[in-house]
Amino acid sequence: MKFKSISSLAIGVTLTFSAATTVFAHGDEHDKGPAADVYGVPGDVAKASRTIELTASDDMRFSKPDIKVRKGETIRFIITNTGKVPHEFSLGTKQELLEHYEVMKKFPDMIHEEANKVSLAPGQKGEVVWKFTKPGVVDFACLHPGHYDAGMKGQINVASSK
Repeated sequence: MKFKSISSLAIGVTLTFSAATTVFAHGDEHDKGPAADVYGVPGDVAKASRTIELTASDDMRFSKPDIKVRKGETIRFIITNTGKVPHEFSLGTKQELLEHYEVMKKFPDMIHEEANKVSLAPGQKGEVVWKFTKPGVVDFACLHPGHYDAGMKGQINVASSK
């Protein structure tokens, strides 16, 4: 691409950097959070019925890979990275997680600020507050390259509220 002036070069660099930063920070469009009614919506911590604490460790496991909740329940997940490498906690459908995993392979230093994801530096704690709106299975995983393949994933079984 040819630029006619230094200012047009600066604009081109700025736009390119802005686009790259957007992709790096948020990944694909699906990373802005799941659609409501697929499996849930961001929850209000004041309405959380309970807190579930998990650890993410360098043995590529979550401390609680099988979790049970009820439809309509709001859960506050507190996740602690007990390892020496970064980890994350991402809620989603299996398809969403696999799609995001491919993005993470391209941008392994991606930091998440979405309602259904939290990035955790070594020793860091984070939380996700989620209201489960439909019965079924909701997956979660650490999508740093290699972590998912090593088994760092789990499932939340959402029972009917009856």
